[in-house]
Amino acid sequence: MPPSQSVRGWRKASRSQGAQNCVEVGRTSDAGAAVRDTKNRAAGHFTATAPQWQNFITALKIGRFDR
Repeated sequence: MPPSQSVRGWRKASRSQGAQNCVEVGRTSDAGAAVRDTKNRAAGHFTATAPQWQNFITALKIGRFDR
């Protein structure tokens, strides 16, 4: 992530309630998203641009990753 970008508004995934494997999502300054492990926040995070994040969310909604 470029140094000029900041991440704000971290929130835990709503489906993580009571689960041990949780993620948090935050907004980047360029309207993209950042994702990190709730249990290991110090490990850092990865980012996606706004179009990448939208494509990922769309794929989730249509069941592309369903088993």
